[in-house]
Amino acid sequence: MAPLRFLYDCDPGADDALAMLLALGRPDALDMIAVTCVAGNVGLRPVVNNARRILELCGRRDIPVYGGAARPIMASRGRVSIMHGSDGLAGSKLPAPTMPVTDGHAATEISRIARAEGKLHICATGPMTNLALALLLDPDLPDFISAINIMGGAAFCPGNTTPLAEFNFAVDPHAAAIVFDSGIPITMLGLDVTRRATVTGDMIAQVGAIDSAVAREAAHLLINYGSKDPCLHDPAAIAWMLKPEIFKTVQAHVSICTDSGPAAGRVVAAVSERHLSGRAPNSTIVTHVDAAEFRKLFVASLL
Repeated sequence: MAPLRFLYDCDPGADDALAMLLALGRPDALDMIAVTCVAGNVGLRPVVNNARRILELCGRRDIPVYGGAARPIMASRGRVSIMHGSDGLAGSKLPAPTMPVTDGHAATEISRIARAEGKLHICATGPMTNLALALLLDPDLPDFISAINIMGGAAFCPGNTTPLAEFNFAVDPHAAAIVFDSGIPITMLGLDVTRRATVTGDMIAQVGAIDSAVAREAAHLLINYGSKDPCLHDPAAIAWMLKPEIFKTVQAHVSICTDSGPAAGRVVAAVSERHLSGRAPNSTIVTHVDAAEFRKLFVASLL
């Protein structure tokens, strides 16, 4: 089978960087055709820089990088995560990027690329502001997107930014609501599954034993980011595209709380027939992963 062509919308971020390393390490299965960046784990400028740093590390200067939203739709500023360090890559020694940022805003480029592809697969691992803006600007865009798999949300477990909400959804709940209301087939890999996809000492040792620049950077990220948050959140979204059979899922109708306060970004997932009340499911929620197989998949991508 031909590799799955996909657009990666992200906010690198150490775990986004690890997700990129996983995807770029499997060109037989995945073809990353563009990277669109959104402010999230850190501000927009370092996010764009980090995406290019990782692409250059992997020898993929051919993949265009587009800057996008620097703030949420309905807020004057977003949040940043202390988990990723001041640079977003846990103090990485990677050099400053030299490849250019490609002209065009992420939101309009998502629309352009989707129409050019005919049917575009999107993997999104940051706040969904770029996707929401694209949908608002181009009402027919859902006809040109085959599926979106998202790292974000917490359906059946507590949040990690507020008691009720995961970081990406808490940063821009209105964007998340727009995307889930779009009618596009969505797979949500939230904290329900990513808290099971953890870093272990054995995994770090296996990566550290690989003699390559990519593996050394992966080991740095696993050690320095993993010591603060041992969950491989964003790589799980890539692993889903590579090996969905190691995951378990449930169909649900998802709505997103957009109220102000600590409930902003909360996922309300209706699963049972009683709670669906006649509504059709609008998403697939991933709930479990075979963590050992997931770690094996990641390490193998670096060999």
